[in-house]
Amino acid sequence: MHETSPDHAPITHLAIGGVGAVIVLNLLLRTFAKLPGVLNTLVVAAAVAGGMALWFYLQHKRRPHLSERRRLLAVYGGILALLYLGLLGMMWLKDEPGPMGLLIFGMHYFCYPLLAWVVFFKGRA
Repeated sequence: MHETSPDHAPITHLAIGGVGAVIVLNLLLRTFAKLPGVLNTLVVAAAVAGGMALWFYLQHKRRPHLSERRRLLAVYGGILALLYLGLLGMMWLKDEPGPMGLLIFGMHYFCYPLLAWVVFFKGRA
């Protein structure tokens, strides 16, 4: 049986799958569950972070190494940051958001990498 090294684990695929799950879960929960904005964000962020950790463990039967955790967080947070910047650009074209709107928008984004960090760096697998 071939042992995968930390550099060969499919971290990028896991991060992209996590971003896809964020998009789908947000659409489903905002459409059908009608949860308030912050609660919806926290539920999705926690579910996706936990799902990514579980998926990694089921695939590799171990916790991710430090380099894998860092890379996962960077790719996951980076892709989401690009998507959120696109949303911010569309918001800016429609109407310039005020400081409070920018703060709330930023808080929604930071929930995703923050909860992923908590699960992967502070959690126990």
